[in-house]
Amino acid sequence: MSLKLRLLTTAFAALATAAVHAEDKAAPAVSPQELKAKTDYCKTCHGISGQGFRGSFPMPRLAGQQPEYVKKQLQAFIERQRTNPVMFNVAHVLSPAMVTALSTYFKDLNPKPLGGAPKELVTAGKTIYGEGVPQGNVPACSACHGADAKGKGEFPRLAGQLYPYVVRELTDWSKERSQNPDKPDTSAGMQPIAHSLTEPQVKAVAAYLSTLE
Repeated sequence: MSLKLRLLTTAFAALATAAVHAEDKAAPAVSPQELKAKTDYCKTCHGISGQGFRGSFPMPRLAGQQPEYVKKQLQAFIERQRTNPVMFNVAHVLSPAMVTALSTYFKDLNPKPLGGAPKELVTAGKTIYGEGVPQGNVPACSACHGADAKGKGEFPRLAGQLYPYVVRELTDWSKERSQNPDKPDTSAGMQPIAHSLTEPQVKAVAAYLSTLE
């Protein structure tokens, strides 16, 4: 690379960094009071520590979730990339600053998993998570979500997630997510995997994940 090109590249990088910092400074800050009011509202469905809620309609665990994933999913609800009438109404009123604040807030919560899954399925689920299902062309879940199932970046934490919630999501994947094929996100890669898992395999993986801390 020529000296001139290196200088131009450095200059563009500096400008981009400056623009990001300027944008961050320009963004209105979320006060502690505003954040508390919003997180208190989240707790009505997702539990007092973000641990999720087992009921006729299970609410997912948000505690310990990857900030980038939470942010992407809130934006997906706002843009109707994910179909969920309740979360659309919740998310579409959030400012960009609040979306960022909420995404960061849940990361540090770490309550015990709620449990409640059939214990006899856990061993089979652990095998699928760590090795996949070769005969079904299903890769190991750990390849993206990590050996500890705590995720990274846009790949979500699965550890401690509610058994009935994971079962429902994997069973009905295409009914809620990736609704706009022209704007695919990371979750689009899960569609063929979810469709390739049998019902017993889905339940086994969900049972295993629900035991992880």
